[in-house]
Amino acid sequence: MMVKDKISWTSIVVAYSKSGDMGSAEEVFVQCPVKDMVAWTAMVTGYAQNAMPVKALEVFEQMAAAGMAIDEVLLTGAISACAQLGAVRRAAWVQEIAEQNGFGRNVVVGSGLVDMYAKCGLIDEACRVFEGMKEKNVYTYSSMIVGLASHGRANDAIALFNDMVSRADVKPNHVTFIGVLAACSHAGMVREGRFYFAQMKDRYGILPSADHYACMVDLLGRAGLVIEALDLVKSMTVEPHGAVWGALLGACRIHGNTEVAKVAAEHLFKLEPEGIGNYVLLSNTLASAGEWDEVSKVRKLMRNRRLKKDPAVSCFEGQDGLVHQFFAGDNTHPRTSEIKKALLELVAKLKLAGYVPHLSSIVYDVSEQEKERLLMGHSEKLALSFGLLTLAGSTIRIVKNLRICEDCHLFMRFVSKVEPINIIVRDNMRFHHFKDGECSCGGFW
Repeated sequence: MMVKDKISWTSIVVAYSKSGDMGSAEEVFVQCPVKDMVAWTAMVTGYAQNAMPVKALEVFEQMAAAGMAIDEVLLTGAISACAQLGAVRRAAWVQEIAEQNGFGRNVVVGSGLVDMYAKCGLIDEACRVFEGMKEKNVYTYSSMIVGLASHGRANDAIALFNDMVSRADVKPNHVTFIGVLAACSHAGMVREGRFYFAQMKDRYGILPSADHYACMVDLLGRAGLVIEALDLVKSMTVEPHGAVWGALLGACRIHGNTEVAKVAAEHLFKLEPEGIGNYVLLSNTLASAGEWDEVSKVRKLMRNRRLKKDPAVSCFEGQDGLVHQFFAGDNTHPRTSEIKKALLELVAKLKLAGYVPHLSSIVYDVSEQEKERLLMGHSEKLALSFGLLTLAGSTIRIVKNLRICEDCHLFMRFVSKVEPINIIVRDNMRFHHFKDGECSCGGFW
């Protein structure tokens, strides 16, 4: 029987990691008699690329503790994991390791750090890293522009783009324009978005991809130009993918256009038949319009296809670096009683300040009392309540896997008004900075 050498073991780990089978990769890695840096790196990057950031950082920490050599690829995997997790303390720790190992001025690592800090909600720290880099390339600029866009700093993103192409003489790529168009979308800057969309092809010779069209559909749709957005989809020079139709469906949810929503959903159900979020979004759009018969049809379709809604989960990083997870209606946290008691007291305080629950955020056909009860169980509210109980600073950071609902958005605004804190929420669309009763998104998300 042939005995596998170190290279063979490592190759198997790498192969499983690239295929997304991290369970098998981990089994082989544990059995590997000699674990070299390539094998360790495959595990870290594999976990990071397969949306398992906690596991990626656990392996990275084991490597660092064992005194293993650190290279650019490994650091990139750890940085990606921190970005996904939105963990501030872990992010600072990874940067410290990068600098200790001589990668402080590496353009690839530096670009990753910019992206990481932006995704952790520390956009000013991302700017500091960016400004401190002596060498910058198109990826560095693109990371900074995308980061500024996600934080609602559209003017800064566009100013940096103009500086990039004029003073720095760096040619933009397709990712750069995704950042610029996203900035325009999040700020409702329709005229500017149209200008840069045209410039992309006419001045820089970059043909718009489906991703760029998705940004434009999102921009027009969020601004209420739903029919124009649909016309743009129909005129596309490339085949529209799920993100394009998803942006249109999202716009219909915001503006209550059920007819266009049905058109968008029909395409999505063909392109992404297992995409549970599309069914939920259409169902919510129809429910908000009171079309309960249509809602029943969509839910029946979901049952027939055996689809289950992705659970809403919000994460909060504690003072000790431990990441706490809260699910909607969660009762599993060891301090659940304290959290819910504090939340009830906070709600009473907010109502005195003028807060009225946004009951339409609950699309189920139930009583108003039940809708309010369900709203109080939303994961970001539970995370916020826990944050207030354990707060040591003036900022609470929450990362949510789904879009923040209208009621939770209103709730956060009121909390930032009556409590001496800033709240930063990262949902699956963008960042929301709540301060003094206002949000950086300006109502566009």
